[in-house]
Amino acid sequence: MKLLFISPYIPSLIRVRPYNFLRALAARGHEVTLAALQPPGDSGESLDSLRSICAAVHVVPHPRSRTLLNGVLALPTGQPVQAAYSRSSAFNALVERLLAAERFDAAHIEHLRGAVLAERLGRLPVVFDSVDSISLLFGKVLQDAPSLKSRLMATLDLERTRRFEGRLTQRFREVTVTSEADRKALVELGSDSDHITVIPNGVDLDYFQPLNVPRHPLRLVFTGKMSYHANVAAVEDLVSKIMPLVWARQPAAELYIVGKDPDPAVLAMGEHPQITVTGSVPDMRPYLAEAAVALSTVRYGVGIQNKVLEAMAMSTPVVCSPQANSALKTTNGRDILVGEDAAAIAAHILDLLASAERRAAIGAAGRQYVEQYHTWDAGAAALERLYQRAGK
Repeated sequence: MKLLFISPYIPSLIRVRPYNFLRALAARGHEVTLAALQPPGDSGESLDSLRSICAAVHVVPHPRSRTLLNGVLALPTGQPVQAAYSRSSAFNALVERLLAAERFDAAHIEHLRGAVLAERLGRLPVVFDSVDSISLLFGKVLQDAPSLKSRLMATLDLERTRRFEGRLTQRFREVTVTSEADRKALVELGSDSDHITVIPNGVDLDYFQPLNVPRHPLRLVFTGKMSYHANVAAVEDLVSKIMPLVWARQPAAELYIVGKDPDPAVLAMGEHPQITVTGSVPDMRPYLAEAAVALSTVRYGVGIQNKVLEAMAMSTPVVCSPQANSALKTTNGRDILVGEDAAAIAAHILDLLASAERRAAIGAAGRQYVEQYHTWDAGAAALERLYQRAGK
C-alpha cells in the first residue's frame, strides 16, 4: 500500500511507537511518506534514519510562537489545547501539495496533537492512532501529579478533551490505542467500540537484547524522560518511600536514575551518596544491561510503559507498581514482580538482590514474554487490516 503517515512530531527512538511502526510497515513492503511537524526543541536527529526507511520525508518547522498562539486561540472555542497545539497553515499546504501530486491508499494520523493535521485529507481513508486516552491521563494527573502546573493544565483541558475523544470515531473511521483501559475510556466517552482497536506497543528485539556484560549485583535502575511529570512522581516515591526500606537491609544498594532533562527535584536526588542521576545518555542499553534490577514505580499513567518492555527485552528483571503493569498480560512472579505498595516493592527488590538465580529466571521469562506479545511486526500487520477496512 501507499501510505501517508502524519505526525505532530518527528518519530524517533524517544517517540518509539510511530518510529517503529514506520520501520515495520516499510519492512512489510509498504511505501510510506512521512509528513511531520518539527516542534520547539526537536533536533531532528532521527531524520537520516527516517529517510532510509520512508519513500519520502517532509518536515514543517513549528515554532514556539505558533504553539503559544494556537493555545490562546483555542481557549474560547472549546477545542482541547492539546489538539490545537499543532494547527499549522504551512502543514495544511504541504498536505494539499502531496495529495495533488500523488495518490495514497490511506493516511495514518498520530496522537491527539495530530488530529488537526487531518483537516485537508478530504475523502482519503484515515486510521487515527490515539495512542492513549488523553482524558483518562488528565484525570489521573489531577488526582496524583506532584506538579501544580501539570494539574492546572489537566484542569483546563479535561472536559474539552473528553468531548473531543467522545467523537473520535465520528471524525475517523478507525481508531487505535495501546491498551484495553484506553479503549474502554474512549467507549465510555461515546466513541464507537466497533471501530476502536487495541494495538499494543512493541519492542525492537534486535536492538534491545541481552548484552554480554557483567551485571552489578546491587545496582537498581529507573529509566525514562526525567522531565515528564509522571516519571518525576515515580522517582519521588521510589526515593522517599521505597529505597529507605531497601537500604535498611541492604545499605550498599545503589540507584541509577537514567534519562534526559531531569527535573530540578530529580537532580537534587543525586546528592544522596547511593543515587546517580545521569541526565541524557547516548544509549540506554548499557544501563539496563549492567543493572541487577529495573524499576518502574509509576503511580499514574496510561497506555504501556515502554521502559518495562525494554528492560524485559534485555532480560533485566523488572519490579514495578500495579500501574506500570496494568496494560500487560504478564504473570506476576514469573515474568515480572509487581508490588501493591512501597513495602511490597521493597521486598521484591531485596529478594532479587539476594538471589542471582532468581534474577536470571525472572529476566529470562521477561524476554520470552515480550518475544511472544510485543513485536512491532504484529502491530504493523494489525494496522494493515485497519487501513484496508477504513477504505471500504
